[in-house]
Amino acid sequence: MGKRLLVQRRGKAGPTFISPSWKRPGPVKYIPPDEQQMNGVIRGIVKELMHVPGLNAPVARIALEDGREMLMYAVEGMYVGQMIEIGAEAKVAPGNILPLYKIPEGTMVCNVEKRLGDGGKFARAGGTYAVVLSHKLDQGKTVIQLPSGKILEVDCRARATVGIVAGGGRIEKPFVKAGKKYHRAKAKAWKYPTVRGKAMSPYAHPHGGGHHPTGSPPVAKNAPPGQKVGHIAARCTGRRCPQVIPHEQRYRRK
Repeated sequence: MGKRLLVQRRGKAGPTFISPSWKRPGPVKYIPPDEQQMNGVIRGIVKELMHVPGLNAPVARIALEDGREMLMYAVEGMYVGQMIEIGAEAKVAPGNILPLYKIPEGTMVCNVEKRLGDGGKFARAGGTYAVVLSHKLDQGKTVIQLPSGKILEVDCRARATVGIVAGGGRIEKPFVKAGKKYHRAKAKAWKYPTVRGKAMSPYAHPHGGGHHPTGSPPVAKNAPPGQKVGHIAARCTGRRCPQVIPHEQRYRRK
């Protein structure tokens, strides 16, 4: 009987693969939109700048004037005691949260929503930012450039934080030893280290045994978990064949 594969173990959601959400104070997202935000402004104070396990950027705890609390990614230059404004009438200043149609073109923003009310989807990693390129108010869209360079249209009412996410440059420091990578993987619910299936024995993985130099042939989408590895329902594997030209046309004189 073969060995249980990694994909099978991950599917059973054991303690190795469960995300340690109990270590985190809560979801890092905006408060739900309301009438006061869309037409006015809500103010809050930065109470604390925290390190949250599993996140590569510091998190700020914001106490709002109506008694609610919110967690958001801290931007560069944010400090404890800073006044934060949320809403359409907020000032365009680092740390403030505004709808995209109120943010001038060329401004660097972070934690950008895709749709109004989703809490923030884009540019949330440490040191990243998106750029507001243009507004299409007649279509209700705003064009932004993501950290990857991709150009995207989002809802112009979606909210974003002015500034760059703090914690940039963290990936420039080397891990040096495997123990640090192990603890980072533990905080992010990764399995570390991972072994290539090609390096295993045949009983442990379909790619094992050394008889398949390129891995394994493609498998179907409805394959069982013990077989569903490698190229899954691949449409093209390998080099595309060039167009075949008949012999008489290839050497025909012009």
